Amino acid sequence: MAFQQCIDPRCAATYAVGEVLVDCPRCGNLLDVAYDWSRAAVPQSLRSFEKKWTQRRDPHALSGVWRFHELLPFAPPDAIVTVGEGQTLLQPSDTVARYIGSQPGCVYLQYEGMNPSGSFKDNGMSAAFTHARCVGARRAACASTGNTSASLALYCAVTRLMRAVIFIGSGKISYGKLSQALEYGALTVQITGDFDDAMARVKEVTSELGIYLVNSVNPFRLEGQKTIMYRVLEALNWEVPDWIVVPGGNLGNSSSFGKAFYELKQLGLIDRIPRLAVINADGADTLYELYENRGVRWEQGLADLAPVCQYYDELDAKKRKASTIASAIEINRPVNLNKCLRALEWCEGVVRRVSDQEILDAKAQVGAGGIGCEPASAASVAGARLLRQEGEIAAGDRVVCILTGHQLKDPTATVAYHTTDQAEFNQVLGVRGVRRASFANRAVAVPNDLSEIIKAIQLYS
Repeated sequence: MAFQQCIDPRCAATYAVGEVLVDCPRCGNLLDVAYDWSRAAVPQSLRSFEKKWTQRRDPHALSGVWRFHELLPFAPPDAIVTVGEGQTLLQPSDTVARYIGSQPGCVYLQYEGMNPSGSFKDNGMSAAFTHARCVGARRAACASTGNTSASLALYCAVTRLMRAVIFIGSGKISYGKLSQALEYGALTVQITGDFDDAMARVKEVTSELGIYLVNSVNPFRLEGQKTIMYRVLEALNWEVPDWIVVPGGNLGNSSSFGKAFYELKQLGLIDRIPRLAVINADGADTLYELYENRGVRWEQGLADLAPVCQYYDELDAKKRKASTIASAIEINRPVNLNKCLRALEWCEGVVRRVSDQEILDAKAQVGAGGIGCEPASAASVAGARLLRQEGEIAAGDRVVCILTGHQLKDPTATVAYHTTDQAEFNQVLGVRGVRRASFANRAVAVPNDLSEIIKAIQLYS
């Protein structure tokens, strides 16, 4: 019923689910987890999943990933690994709608920071661990800017199924995320270089030592991340929104979201596919450069990828490293580029880039609405605002912005934005180009005197 398949239609080689692969042995392209849906117990309607709401004592029904097991049926129920992931929130936000320029009631924030490790990664990690358990893996590894390592370490610590080995670069990594990996007992290996360097090394090491790789190049990871879109539909009473806006780093989310909607449409469970917007940071804008400036497209799998190789050669020649306050998407060589190009084709997608200034201002507006997120998350809101200004998104379009991680993943950025001046801010965070804190909520300094305190409260409240 389930198998792995090369995404290149010129190859389309298939492999058993039990094989541990990160690319096609025949042509080197990425792999999908594919299904013979005629042999699967596919529901007649998405509303059939509502019966799981009455079965909350069942860990599989409680999980926001595995209550949709019929839509990712690659493992038997007794092999499923869950730690209660996917208890997330789709929150309407008129505060953010005003900031974007949308009508009230039209903007929703999908808050993945409510996952056990504080980010969306747990959706995919649950699926990857399930596959790892099926194949008898004893060690699992990843390269990470922080969130993947935290999630991997958590699943290893809770389940005791595997030992975590984490590769991080010597560049920016949030202490909030690094503290999780260390606290959960993972073996953490720091190498000289950035995320792209760490990714190259972890692929070599896992191949050499037979360690299970859980980065999003793993096709089973993306099966779990599909379920974020199922929960969005669930929260919208199974109605398809007009736009999904997502930060673009390694491009796993955008790839999995496209696959989710494509499959649902093929199965007749939705009548249309929403548009997809992928938002890069200015300092890590590979997808934007290739898609919007150099015209790279999927072309139904017949893409001319020569411009991609040329661009990567230019990066090497200029020794250009990714650099952005949004460390979770600080990636120059996204491993899921081809799958993302495919998702953009399926979803009539667009790609935009936003500055660190725009990201931090959008982050402050998300916070003002009562939900805190890490900087990378706010790229989705900043991108939606840009698309609204361009007229690409209409004022009445129903827009879902994906918030990928919790505010406390990177509290340094938040406190610096609200409490420091420009020069100090740039020094503290090691960034450039942030001119001002447009929505700073600075602390009010007063003497230790009751009358002065009361005067300040009356003046500022």
